[in-house]
Amino acid sequence: MKVNVAFVYGCRSVEHEVSIISAVQAMRSVNRQKYDVTPVYVTKNGEMFTGEDLFKIENYRNLPELLKKCRKVYLTREDDKVLLKSKENKLFGKNKDITIDVAFPVVHGTNCEDGTIQGLFEFLNIPYVGCDIISSAVGMDKAVFKDVLKNVGLPVLDCICIYAKEYVADKQLATKNIKKKIGFPLIVKPVNLGSSVGITKVNTEDELDNAMMLAFSFTNRVLVEHAITNLREINCSVVGDSDECEASVCEEPIGSDEILTYEDKYLGGGKQEGGSKGMASLGRKIPAELTKTQEKEIRDLACKVFKAIGANGVVRIDFMIDGDTNTVYANEINTIPGSLAFYLWEATGVNYPALLDRLIDLAFKRARVRDNITYTIDTNILSGVSFGSKGSKGAKM
Repeated sequence: MKVNVAFVYGCRSVEHEVSIISAVQAMRSVNRQKYDVTPVYVTKNGEMFTGEDLFKIENYRNLPELLKKCRKVYLTREDDKVLLKSKENKLFGKNKDITIDVAFPVVHGTNCEDGTIQGLFEFLNIPYVGCDIISSAVGMDKAVFKDVLKNVGLPVLDCICIYAKEYVADKQLATKNIKKKIGFPLIVKPVNLGSSVGITKVNTEDELDNAMMLAFSFTNRVLVEHAITNLREINCSVVGDSDECEASVCEEPIGSDEILTYEDKYLGGGKQEGGSKGMASLGRKIPAELTKTQEKEIRDLACKVFKAIGANGVVRIDFMIDGDTNTVYANEINTIPGSLAFYLWEATGVNYPALLDRLIDLAFKRARVRDNITYTIDTNILSGVSFGSKGSKGAKM
């Protein structure tokens, strides 16, 4: 009997369209001999849809027409099963409930990758692929991520975080603190976004305010850190769980500017049947031109970062090398990387269907472990409770 996998994607995020690309790639690559696949597209206002037309990327060019052909659904738990149920009962047409065995989130950005959608799966008590609530939240918040790594002695650049209200209230003071603690050149980035959205390199004080206001248009908190002038960016993927993990070969992405932009990552050309290759279309050197010592250092560090935040599934960790000192810094982690970093695993010798297989296996493994943990106690402490006028403090048992 096949396992029914629900690929959940889209959601209320500035990386909504990137999520669609990544999800369609995954759904087209998963082994259909082993799995039944149910697409669950989540609109930007949180509505869920399913339907056969969701498998083709070209159909998303006209979203209103696409959704007319799909069924509005919701996830619920009944009779110890998680079901995908129709939201509207039709007199004619398909209204059959679909039993979901495992959820596979392919989402990017806030309101989904940050632990939000993982919380839904935990609430439904369904196995799901990837990081749990805490590791997802830590991975999404760049400042918290840095603090966690610092705590275990892993190398990250120093930074400061500034709230929008604090900055607008006294821009002069904020600028003074930034100059004193970080200095120019520097990088301004939203603390909780990916795909290079809202990130700016700032070379002079005159450029700072525009960069800050751009970042604040996406979040109420920004991170400011020193910009490495002689910079090499190196990415490495890790797959596994707390018991064991392994790192992929390294890549060196090549962008059109000093910072890889959203356009570099997702709109850089590259086409395949049905549309963009997403992150797979980005110009890159695979493997990166590193010495054996450098490669080992980065791959070892990638696994340490993975375990430091308690990650699960597949992630991509972005590193920076300061060419002047040869120091390697962990920059950020993508807990659900664009294209699920399949291109790095193909270069490592693991094809995409095999990678997806392993991720689903890891989801079931975690669910089995959690099934052995006690979450409830079979007792009814309320059986003899009566409340007086003092409320719970005055309750007598």
